[in-house]
This record gives sequence, structure tokens and C-alpha cells, in this order.
Amino acid sequence: MIPFSVLDLAPITEGSNASQAFAHMLDLAQHAERLGFHRYWLAEHHNMPGIGSAATSVLIGHVAGGTKTIRVGAGGIMLPNHAPLQVAEQFGTLASLYPGRIDLGLGRAPGTDHATAHALRRYFEAADMFAQDVVELLHYFEPVQPGQAVRAVPGAGVEMPVWLLGSSLFSARLAAQLGLPFAFASHFAPDAMDHALTMYRREFKPSKRLQEPYAILALNVVAADSTAQARRLFTTLQQAFVNLRRGRPGLIPPPIDDIEGYWTPLEKSGVEQALACSVVGDAATVREGIAAFIERHRPDEIMLTANVFEHVARVRSFEIAAQVCRTLG
Repeated sequence: MIPFSVLDLAPITEGSNASQAFAHMLDLAQHAERLGFHRYWLAEHHNMPGIGSAATSVLIGHVAGGTKTIRVGAGGIMLPNHAPLQVAEQFGTLASLYPGRIDLGLGRAPGTDHATAHALRRYFEAADMFAQDVVELLHYFEPVQPGQAVRAVPGAGVEMPVWLLGSSLFSARLAAQLGLPFAFASHFAPDAMDHALTMYRREFKPSKRLQEPYAILALNVVAADSTAQARRLFTTLQQAFVNLRRGRPGLIPPPIDDIEGYWTPLEKSGVEQALACSVVGDAATVREGIAAFIERHRPDEIMLTANVFEHVARVRSFEIAAQVCRTLG
């Protein structure tokens, strides 16, 4: 059985607020720990009313403090928004508080729109320096050398698994060159998935961090006690993608009975392409879908995400998914 993990965005639903979203986030993480999930990752986004995980490292600390064994990390930190030294200090602090449980995933995108990227100050100057910034960040986690002028305190000498994340070939190639594990954002940008995986595995160079390639693929999984119920729950994510493409991102909407009346044919085509890596249904349907996804793409680990409006239904979805994954040995 390959490991199965959770990707969360701390969703803020209509009628809710950030405080409730964070309470639900911690509750889901505690359920994930009991259900046998391997990791619980949070992703950095900005200026998105329905996504509460902007201060990603703060939430990682909150989740790690409320759990005991599950690995907690960033999927990911958008490195061009930050100075590498600050990221090393933040995650050196987290790793010192929760030894052996913290992961650091790094992305190159801004995690937001053009105007907000400008407001973040660093992105447009730093995006072209991503590869150099990754190398600099890795250096800060190495033991301090004699005469080293700048060190991460804490961070230097801390064991910190570092991942590269991506939805294109760029990060796949860089991860291979640096000998780092790689996670592909197939849950919303699946087009280059197969090519990126092939490139990563073919060009991988062993490093002191990793001897063999290791790839995570992300998968939308919405499970319920009936397939009809799961499909209705899935309309929340479908609506959210339509709203984003219309330039009107908002709070996470409740499910609806007729998604066909919500989108245009062109919007439907675009959303279905973006969400092609999705498994929706009852336990039997989800088992078949996850098994087929693993058989086709051969990931080393799968990371499940589920943007479900009601928290109880979301927890139930992950519960069914965990039960399914445990049968796929």
C-alpha cells in the first residue's frame, strides 16, 4: 500500500469565517491522523476569500500542536514571495518544536492574482531566481561552516525534508537535478502530469537528501454513502472553479442540484479539463477510481483533497477514502 495524504486549503465557506475554518482544519487533521493518513499539507494562497491558508507556516504550527504523529507541512510555500532565510527560520522553528514531523514543499507560482503578487512586493523580482533561491534555502539547513556569515537560527543543521511542487515541467526538471522529491498539482492542472513524471524519473540525480526519485500526485476525491450524494457534493468545487474563471472568487459555495444550469458549455469544458484527476462516488466507485489512477500513473504517494461544503460531509469523505486506500495493498 502506498502512503496516502491530505492537502488542505482551510476552506472558508459561505456563512462561515476564518475562525470556524481553522477549527474545522484542526478537526480534519486529527481525524486524518486517526484514519492513517501520512501527511497533512496546507497550501499558500493570497487574496482568495474562500481559502484561509495564507499564513501557511502559522497554520502548520497550529495543526502540528494539535496532533501527535501525522507529518504536517506546506504544499506549498510559494518561495518567490519570501526571502529564503526567513523560510529557513520559520521551518527551522517548526522542526525544532515538532521534530521529525515537518515537511517543506516549495512552489514557484505567486499563489494569487497579478495585483496581489505586486502587493506581496517580492514575487516579480524573485520568480526568475527560483532555482537559486531553492539552493540558498537548502544551504541554510546544512550545518554551519567556519566563517559562515549568515545562518538560520533555528534552522542550521535541522533535518528538513524539502519538496519541489509544480504543475509544469520546470519544477520536475529542477527536482530531478537537485535530487529532491517532487509533488505534481494534478488535482487542478493535470495536462503535463505524465510528461513531468517521466522527465523527473528519467533525469533524477541521487543526492544526499534522496537516493531514488519519489513523486506525489494529487487527486480530488469526493466520497459519500451514495454516488448521487457525492456528485452533488462535488458541485461545490465545480462552482468554485467557474467563479474563479469568471474573475469572481468568493467564499466556498454550498452544493447545488443542477450544475448544468450553473455553467456555460465552454465553462464546463474548461472545468472538466482542470478537474480531470477527480474520483467522485460511493466507496466502490472511489476504490475503482483510485486503483485505476495508481495503476496508470504509478505515484509513490497520493495526496487527496476534497473541497466539500459541510464539514461533517468532508470528514466522511476522507473517512471513506481512507478505508478504500487501506484495501489497495
